[in-house]
Amino acid sequence: MEQVNQAAAQPGSGSLLDRVFKLSAHKTTTKTEIIAGLTTFVTMSYIMFLNPIIMSKTGMPFDGLFLATCIGAAIACIFMGVYANWPIGLAPGMGLNAFFTFTVVLEMNYSWEIALGAVFWSGILFVLMSVTRLREWMLESIPLSLRLAMTAGVGLFLGFIGLRFTGLIVPNPDNVVALADLTHFGFGKFGPEAPALGLLSFLLIAILSYRKVFGSVIIGIGLTTAIAFLMSAVLPYEFFTVSVDWAPASGFVSWPDGGLVAVPDFAAIEPIFLKLDLMGALDVALIPVIITFLFVNIFDTAGTLMGVAQRANLQDENGKIEGLSKSLKADSISSVLGTAFGCPPVTSYVESAAGVSVGGRTGLTAVVIGLMFLLGLFLLPLAQMLPGFAVDGALIYVAMLMMGSLAALDWEDMTEFAPAIMTTIMMPLTFSIANGIAVGFITYTALKLFTGKSSQISNGVWALTALFVAKFIFLP
Repeated sequence: MEQVNQAAAQPGSGSLLDRVFKLSAHKTTTKTEIIAGLTTFVTMSYIMFLNPIIMSKTGMPFDGLFLATCIGAAIACIFMGVYANWPIGLAPGMGLNAFFTFTVVLEMNYSWEIALGAVFWSGILFVLMSVTRLREWMLESIPLSLRLAMTAGVGLFLGFIGLRFTGLIVPNPDNVVALADLTHFGFGKFGPEAPALGLLSFLLIAILSYRKVFGSVIIGIGLTTAIAFLMSAVLPYEFFTVSVDWAPASGFVSWPDGGLVAVPDFAAIEPIFLKLDLMGALDVALIPVIITFLFVNIFDTAGTLMGVAQRANLQDENGKIEGLSKSLKADSISSVLGTAFGCPPVTSYVESAAGVSVGGRTGLTAVVIGLMFLLGLFLLPLAQMLPGFAVDGALIYVAMLMMGSLAALDWEDMTEFAPAIMTTIMMPLTFSIANGIAVGFITYTALKLFTGKSSQISNGVWALTALFVAKFIFLP
């Protein structure tokens, strides 16, 4: 046993894992890669609980979505690890799932089957771009300010949704929205809303994250859930305000009869497995939707992959990122495969940097993440137990992180930061990521054109601006 441990702790041990993942070449060990995989999984495991909560608003079954999230993420991570040999964790994208649910299905009134079809076609376009020079053209033709704004805008959109879910903001006839009464815990007709506990969940996660506590998101959700259990057990029922037609039978949350772990019932995924409507998604009105899925996915993916590559020292002496092409292909193919299980676009997670920070350098890290998602299949009872407000605190936290991209804007150039700000704020205010992107492109082109900077407008931006103008004229 001691000899095995020594071999695992030394690069170049000649093991099968070393040969497959080139551990010695990357100056890493099996033990280090396993620890890195576990670290990344813990930091991104919140998606197992958040994605089903958001997507179930479309009418898709929660149980099936939970299984789909775990399976889609597992396949994507293992594929990334084996094919691209990169230490990247993948899962259904935050923001993209919200766009899928609240814009495409609930606002545009398309079925979730058609929305999945739109995700499929955007994934096919992403694959085509990954295997051709279209990828470079797209990344180079869209200005950095708008790319940064897309990430921040999606974050603000997510944050707005999280604030609504927790009940921290409520409808107001005069100001559209207003702050909730934080002295009571209200229960709305769509489920429990506890504003104070939702805020507490966010604060706990943010504080723990700032202090670099391992697994801060999961710990924050768990602590909030525990506090809810205690409050529902010791506080009188009259403490809670009950509204509309929904009232809790036994406090905030209920303990599952079979325990927190159960053997997954794969029959639960049948209602959404291979149910995408490919022909229905070819509706001309869905072109902006497909483009939005594509844009947010490709720019988020490219930014994540390049950022993680730098931290993992995956660049050669000339600054070229080794294996970037393969990693982009793995990401894009995963987006297509995920639709079969009922997932929104599967994308690379910036939380992968957590695993890289503890030494993850190869695809073995990604494979470990994938295996952990497979183990997550057994946690469906836990997912069903967690109260929405505890998980929504994590949603607000993720939103804050995404908005940090605005720090890289050129705040000295009005023609750069103004379109970015318009893109960012229009996403939540119009409740549409697609509309935010469209307004941002139009604003960028107009400002550059009428300030004497038309030479800075790329052909790609001209083309997309024309497309978005046509969309507002002919597809209001």
